[in-house]
Amino acid sequence: MTTKQVRVSWADAFLTALAPAIWGSTYIVTTELLPPGLPFTAALLRCLPAGILLTLFIRRLPERREWGRLAVLSALNIGFFQALLFVAAYRLPGGLAAVVCAIQPLLVMGLAWALDRRQPARLAVGASVLGIIGMAALLLSPGAAWDSIGIAAALAGAACMAAGTYLARRWRPDVPVLAFTGWQLLAGGLMLAPVAWAVDPPLPTLSTTQVLGYAYLSIVGALLAYALWFRGIARLSPVAVSSLGLLSPLTAVVLGWALLGQTMTGLSLVGLVTVFGSILAVQWAMGPRGQTPATART
Repeated sequence: MTTKQVRVSWADAFLTALAPAIWGSTYIVTTELLPPGLPFTAALLRCLPAGILLTLFIRRLPERREWGRLAVLSALNIGFFQALLFVAAYRLPGGLAAVVCAIQPLLVMGLAWALDRRQPARLAVGASVLGIIGMAALLLSPGAAWDSIGIAAALAGAACMAAGTYLARRWRPDVPVLAFTGWQLLAGGLMLAPVAWAVDPPLPTLSTTQVLGYAYLSIVGALLAYALWFRGIARLSPVAVSSLGLLSPLTAVVLGWALLGQTMTGLSLVGLVTVFGSILAVQWAMGPRGQTPATART
């Protein structure tokens, strides 16, 4: 392996890591800038406008035989995942939901083992388990409520995202990454529309700040972040990509401490360092390989 290949792979990992880091800002934007009590509307306005913009800009249709798979990916990565995520967020403490979702790397390893007969590296398994422990130390409070529906929603959401990450690598159509991203956001947003209409109250008159908050979630939080995420899926191991998702709650914690004055205990700091170390260990265990998009597909 050449030095150039190593640099390319770590550069891809860094760019992919920007996506969950951006998603980590969703909490503070939602709580500080958006009207309350509209979770599914927020998910809809994050995904659908970004999907419309990307598909209109790229103007590239997948082949007809790929539409079925694209619909499945849209449901797993956007529609079902966003809906289950908000159900878990409203029924569980944020820390408990994040700890449950931290099993995603292990789920992706299980899929690769079961379907591709690729046994996971021991370092990757150990680092992923360590990441769950670190997430618990960082976020889980002693009095966390174990709501059964919330736990089920969090587990189902983690399974959807893990399956979507794994299948997006296997099923990626022969279209540019922006088109691949745009069609998933558009289809996933359309899936969220009836849920938002049926569950959330009507959208009130928005202030300038609230409009800017929704615009940030759509342009940066969906269009840019998902484009980086799916680019990473095409270039990196699905296990490596899924482990980077742990950066989302880490970013949320750091932003809460820096901007909202939220406290961090010594145990929280240990958990933060542990999770970050587990992410680096998974990246090391699964690469670096510096693959190009053509050779990265399976």
